[in-house]
Amino acid sequence: MDAQAFPVRQWRVPAGVPLAKLAGAVVLVALGLLLAEGDPVQLTLIGLVVAGLLGWALRDLLAPVRLALDPAGVVVAQGFAGRRLLPWATVERITVDRRPRLGLTTELLEIDAGESLHLFGRYDLGATPDEVAEALRAARPA
Repeated sequence: MDAQAFPVRQWRVPAGVPLAKLAGAVVLVALGLLLAEGDPVQLTLIGLVVAGLLGWALRDLLAPVRLALDPAGVVVAQGFAGRRLLPWATVERITVDRRPRLGLTTELLEIDAGESLHLFGRYDLGATPDEVAEALRAARPA
């Protein structure tokens, strides 16, 4: 397929998501300092949770693009901030999985590449999984 046949598209984490994670870390630090009363176990647990939130937010800031459309296939996020090209020939299925949970319906975009399965939620993509699935299916060569 010609590289000019369709524009390259990207789906990324919305800007508000890492900001919410950073805000959550700040709130946890404040609550920890107010409520832990110097207890080393509580302070350690709060520190671990805050470090996890900061690492998660850092990943969103350093590598916000979770999924990209490329003429050769689909580029997915891999590891902390890496990327991996899934050639169209390896992509077996592109589906949206819906599951009711706690009164809400969770939707995940599933890209099945044979030996690997890649899952993306709304907050990974900045769009609904249905929209992204339609765009991927439309771009896939016949």
